[in-house]
Amino acid sequence: MGKATGFLEYKRKSANYVEPEKRLKNFDEFVVPLDEEEQRIQAARCMNCGVPFCLSGVMYGNSVSGCPNGNLIPEWNELIYQGNYKEAWERLSKTNMLPEMTSRVCPAPCEGACTNGIDGDPVTIHYNERLISDKAFENGWVKEQGEPISKTGRKVAIVGSGPAGLSAAWRLNKLGHTVTVYERNDAVGGLLMYGIPNMKLDKNVVEKRVNVMKELGVEFIVNCNIGKDISYDELDKEYDAILLTGGSTIPRDLNIPGRELDGVEFAVDFLTENTKTLLKDGHKSLKDTMKGKNVVVIGGGDTGNDCVGTTLRRGANVVQFEIMPEAPEKRLANNPWPTFPRVKKTDYGQQEAIHLQGDDPRIYEINSLKFNGENGKVKSVDTVKIEWKKNNEGRFVPVPIKGTEKTYDADLVLLCMGFTGAEKYTLDEFDVISHEGYRTNDKKVFIAGDMRRGQSLVIWAIYEGRSAAEEIDEFLMKES
Repeated sequence: MGKATGFLEYKRKSANYVEPEKRLKNFDEFVVPLDEEEQRIQAARCMNCGVPFCLSGVMYGNSVSGCPNGNLIPEWNELIYQGNYKEAWERLSKTNMLPEMTSRVCPAPCEGACTNGIDGDPVTIHYNERLISDKAFENGWVKEQGEPISKTGRKVAIVGSGPAGLSAAWRLNKLGHTVTVYERNDAVGGLLMYGIPNMKLDKNVVEKRVNVMKELGVEFIVNCNIGKDISYDELDKEYDAILLTGGSTIPRDLNIPGRELDGVEFAVDFLTENTKTLLKDGHKSLKDTMKGKNVVVIGGGDTGNDCVGTTLRRGANVVQFEIMPEAPEKRLANNPWPTFPRVKKTDYGQQEAIHLQGDDPRIYEINSLKFNGENGKVKSVDTVKIEWKKNNEGRFVPVPIKGTEKTYDADLVLLCMGFTGAEKYTLDEFDVISHEGYRTNDKKVFIAGDMRRGQSLVIWAIYEGRSAAEEIDEFLMKES
């Protein structure tokens, strides 16, 4: 695929980032894509490798190798190289309902499985996908591709408008069903809207997709909490099928002394309020609102990094705690190609902290013991360094290292330790006690995305939404 000798002739070249000094002044997207010709050359690096692991989606333990959505990557890489962008879009959109999102926020397990990565640098699949999706919106191909062929007269309700809900709504609408999406928040998009900061995924990108879906006939009802504002019985009477895509939204807590103090918050709540303020009042409304404040971010994943970048933009001093050891710079022997590379990643937030504070904000193998407060407000966090040792059962557990106790000043503590599952009241309202695939114990009720499989990647949610939509379509057509 691509150019037969492209991987030999061209070196990998990624998109540029706006320099930290400039991008820290606002919440704008900071990725600067390559120009069209440069990106076409990058697509030419996709080799005719015989077995394209990039699209395989094979599981190794709990980690996926390649794209779990089965995107036809070599095909659209070749079409980019040929300059045939519309056909590239048609191939991409066959599997990926929301490529403009994944091309901005996906960690690209496809690149980790690229054959070029065995002894060199993988193809820039992530950025190639963005070129295609941006061109599709510019040229009106998105709406054209989503037009239903005919209407079936069947009605489907979708509970939750995150990536799984949007993916399912897009596919079901194209299949000819009448789709209504219910969202408990005040805007459509779920974590795409409020869980991911604007500088990583501009909210105009989300709104563009939603607006096209509205033009195609999908109805969105916001500020409506299913299970509280509307009951199962009401939906059951009106719709022929119901799909639950409410996500995994219960954040993992840290129940140590002082947890009740004001200023100890879940990251998801903090990021949501930050985006709401940004959209309502603009960048200047957040400038220096945390100037001189000390922020402790607990959690070393993507959400933790987003909290680092967000609080820095508001003027704070930041430190980030990670209980796990520091990842290696290169793959270890037990992490060979094509498994997802578990290597150290210094992301945009950490890069910005290094620029402003002079050092990486991450502290590895550290455990939080107690939140200290004054007049009900958090003031500091007691910690201890740990090492991982096997217990009597052969499992690795964190063991405190004596003499490494330390207290960190904290005006705000953000808990970014992942999510434990879906909202129980929703599942109780629909009496979901079991599921097989996307079907639940109620033949009219289906479930998909993080609500079904647990916390996962956006691309997994898109795959689940599409797959559930096709199963619902099969059910509705048999019923009719």
